[in-house]
Amino acid sequence: MKKYIIIVLCGLIFLPSLGSMFVYASFKLNQQEIAKTICVQRKQIFNSCNGRCELQKSLKKYSDNEKQMQDILKEKVEIVYICNSEVNFTFLPPVGYHKNVFAFLSSKPIGISSATFRPPATILYI
Repeated sequence: MKKYIIIVLCGLIFLPSLGSMFVYASFKLNQQEIAKTICVQRKQIFNSCNGRCELQKSLKKYSDNEKQMQDILKEKVEIVYICNSEVNFTFLPPVGYHKNVFAFLSSKPIGISSATFRPPATILYI
């Protein structure tokens, strides 16, 4: 189940970058109908456009819409940044510092634990 959710979320992440591909695919699916009904050059005898003028208009409209959405998003980010810029700091009194000493150097060590200290068994000369 997690695998399918991950695939769907990845698809949603990549969906905005595939927008122009969807415009092109919808154009290709309806190209004959667009060439007969919407195309500017549809009444000419030798129509070499085949609806590509409408494809260019659709792609331009999509890119303008995407640019407008990016500008709106940028404005929202700037507004959020400005709204969060007002922060009041309060200073707390310093906390007392106590140093914990775990090794006392006043006396000499009595012995060495062989479990923690093991000298090398052989010496390598290089």
